[in-house]
Amino acid sequence: MEYSKLVSVSGLGGLFELISSKADGGVVRSLEDKSTKFVSTRLHRFSHLESIEIYTTKENVNLVEIFDAIKASKEKLPDAKADNKTLQDYFKKVYPDMDFERVYVSDMKKMIKWYEILTANNVEIKLSENVEGEVAAETKTNQPKVASNSQTTVKNAPAKKINAPRKMA
Repeated sequence: MEYSKLVSVSGLGGLFELISSKADGGVVRSLEDKSTKFVSTRLHRFSHLESIEIYTTKENVNLVEIFDAIKASKEKLPDAKADNKTLQDYFKKVYPDMDFERVYVSDMKKMIKWYEILTANNVEIKLSENVEGEVAAETKTNQPKVASNSQTTVKNAPAKKINAPRKMA
């Protein structure tokens, strides 16, 4: 099972592996009970774990960095149902750069629950090469683009409206 295929579905608890996608939804398999079902995009939203970022006091970091910090930590992982103070104290020790004003305790509970699910299913927590390449390309091309001449702005202008009647053949 690849980390890049894992999604969170709004309105449904836990994590899911995206098996296939269609125009109106996707087929997902639960990592907890291994059940497979179709989930409609009309009712739910999919969030790939690779695309989730966490607010920090510096720049936002990918969820993978938080999971790596949890893995490297000597602290005992608290229960996802622990009280708010316990969870905040744990994350202050494990990842002190987290912005605790913008990261809610409910998000911390999700991170702990997701980490437990991933470790129980022996998922290797790492970003795919495409995501790492996009981040590197984004940092290289953060320079603003300037139009070279005035003709480029004319080409991008909306078409003029003509009020003449159409000829019918």
